[in-house]
Order: sequence, then structure tokens, then C-alpha cells
Amino acid sequence: MATLEGVKNATGITGEYQDDTIQEWIDEVVDFLKDAGVSEAHITDGLVARGVLDLWNYGAAGGKLSEYFIQRAAQLALGK
Repeated sequence: MATLEGVKNATGITGEYQDDTIQEWIDEVVDFLKDAGVSEAHITDGLVARGVLDLWNYGAAGGKLSEYFIQRAAQLALGK
């Protein structure tokens, strides 16, 4: 399962200033993946980091998840 430390490492974010914000986005992305049917064993730091970066962009992308993230989530949910 993804961790704050692992997601920060994958995104290159350092320091503790934004930890609470990042954790909120991690929780949101993990809930999305679980609700989509992805098992906890497949919810990795890298995948969650991609989702966090997609969403945590100060609204620049309109809060949309990337095509890659959606496709990967679907693959994992379907066990492919």
C-alpha cells in the first residue's frame, strides 16, 4: 500500500511543509483505486504518485486524472 514517504520520493517532493495536503490527495487516490476494484497489493507508491500529481496541480488540469492513470487503474482492477 502506498505511503506518504514513498509517494513523496516518487514525486521528488522534499520537506514536511505540504505533508498534510499530500496525504489528503493520497487518501483520495487510494479510495478511487479501491472503489475501482484494485486490490491493496497493487496500489503502489508510483501509481498513487501519478494520481496525486494529476490532481494536486492547483487546478491547472481541472482536477482530471490522466489517461495513463485511468488505464493503469483499469488494468489492475481487471487483473491484466
